[in-house]
Order: sequence, then structure tokens, then C-alpha cells
Amino acid sequence: MRAMDLSVVADKDAATCVLEVSGEVDVYTSSVLKEHLLAAIDDGCTDLVVDLERVGFIDSSGLGVLVGALRRVREKGGSVRLVCTRDNILKTLQITGLDKVFATFATVEAAKGF
Repeated sequence: MRAMDLSVVADKDAATCVLEVSGEVDVYTSSVLKEHLLAAIDDGCTDLVVDLERVGFIDSSGLGVLVGALRRVREKGGSVRLVCTRDNILKTLQITGLDKVFATFATVEAAKGF
């Protein structure tokens, strides 16, 4: 198990939660991200900002977790916004078409102000 390769720090500000993700999000670690996202949603966060600036890699299981979180918050009228400037992550979002699904920002401040 490589769950140690992923850390998630959550910061709640009213209905907005910022989750700072560090490491690699893959089949071994995506459950950690899912737990944190679901905990934030269950805690009343309807607007999630997921900071991927410290993520070196994300695979389809990680993307699936993000899509699942988006479905849950949309049911509550919320949104999931991503913070990412890393070319490899942005390219993965483009290839999968998820760049059309998730609003992506260069900074947490920009994502929170959207």
C-alpha cells in the first residue's frame, strides 16, 4: 500500500473548503483523497477547491474520485474547482475532457473568488 505517498490538508471557510493535495493520486492512494472529499462534503462544504499544485501524478482512479465529489456537491448546488498549473496534470484533464467539466485556476485565491 502506498497511501503514505499522498497527504491531504483541509481548510474550511464557511461553505468553502480548500483541500491541499500533495503526492501522487493513483489506484493505491485515491481512496485517501476520496475520504477527505467525502468528509468535507459531509461537514457541509458545498464549494470545494482542490489544490493540485503539489500533485506529481494523477490517474483515472484519482480523476474518478474528483468526478464523484463533483456529482455529490452539484446535488447540493455546489461546485468543485481545481487549482493546477502543472502541465502533466492539465494535459491529463484535457485528454480526458475533464478540463471542460472542472474550472481550473492558477491560485487558490483565484479559485475561491470565482
